[in-house]
Amino acid sequence: MARSDISTVRNPIEAANGLPNAHYIDAGVFDEERTAVLADNWAGLAVAADVPEIGDAVPLTFLGMPLLLVRDKQDTVRVFQNICRHRGMILVDAPRKIEGAIRCPYHSWCYSTSGKLVSTPHVGGPGQNTHDGIDRDLLGLIEVRSHIWMDVVWINISGTAAHFEEANAELLARWAEFDKPLYHGGANSRFALEVSCNWKLAVENYCESYHLPWVHPGLNSYSRLEDHYHIEAPDRFSGQGTLVYRQLTGEDGQSFPDFGDLSDKWDTAAEYIAAYPNVLLGVHRDHAFVIILDPQATDRTVEHIHLYYAAPTTDLDLRARNTAQWKEVFEEDIFVVEGMQRGRHAVGFDGGRFSPAMDGPTHLFHAWVAARIARRRDATLAAE
Repeated sequence: MARSDISTVRNPIEAANGLPNAHYIDAGVFDEERTAVLADNWAGLAVAADVPEIGDAVPLTFLGMPLLLVRDKQDTVRVFQNICRHRGMILVDAPRKIEGAIRCPYHSWCYSTSGKLVSTPHVGGPGQNTHDGIDRDLLGLIEVRSHIWMDVVWINISGTAAHFEEANAELLARWAEFDKPLYHGGANSRFALEVSCNWKLAVENYCESYHLPWVHPGLNSYSRLEDHYHIEAPDRFSGQGTLVYRQLTGEDGQSFPDFGDLSDKWDTAAEYIAAYPNVLLGVHRDHAFVIILDPQATDRTVEHIHLYYAAPTTDLDLRARNTAQWKEVFEEDIFVVEGMQRGRHAVGFDGGRFSPAMDGPTHLFHAWVAARIARRRDATLAAE
């Protein structure tokens, strides 16, 4: 595979170019990023609300890998590779409740919800359920390292990243006030958008407020471009905040209950941060949202959106209005990210230049991606 030239991506913003075209349209580069950017770091997979009750199990595919999200009998959310240790058969092919054990449909090997191999029928011959050559203690499900924060199930596929709290210490400190119970709004507070673009373009667009007047005129009418500020944590995360958050109210003036013990800042402010690589987060005084980007191909991404509240029960009609309002905003971005994707087929495009005043958050994301790729390339060369 010919390596893309990322030599200018990490320059100071005044002299930097964006990532080259290959990072959006080339299958080989997509595979390189699969390891260097997504598998080696803490990526978002799902939300814990996807498995709300003990025994709930949901099969997922991430970067082509079959995974199983389970809430075990101890009420712990776990992620396993969704394969039997015997012959690699898929264990669970549809969401369901695990009443007893996770049973392989091929030869009926069974696993507990904590991943332990508990039954191997006829493994030593007819009627013989054990064999000296099969050590059940060594053949449990392959668990993927995971962590839950903001209800997001974050995974580190390679197992090589620093502990989540260490890797994301600055972000956790910034939003420490929101380290409290978040209540998923339920069926009418989740939706998915299928977008014909590379996943990185969704991150880049989310990072910045520069596009608000033209892409989100409704939003910009009350939370104007000049009301926004950059959030820039080099090599960590980036995004934008607004000093003007307008709380949604119902016909009788009702609103969602606020999160408790927030500082005065949040009376009027809201923040929107891209937690690298693929999770987009938003916090407000009365609700939060999570967007998990599922990179399915160089030019295909699914955005999974979930809304959360400070209390388990809120006004259903108001909640539905809030979901509809956010869906409209996110749908307004689709033509932009899909247009940029098509633009990446323009031969000779150099990755673009950044506005030093307006594109800082996006440049930081490009630089972070380039740094991870460079690190992986250096490690590969050193091992040769």
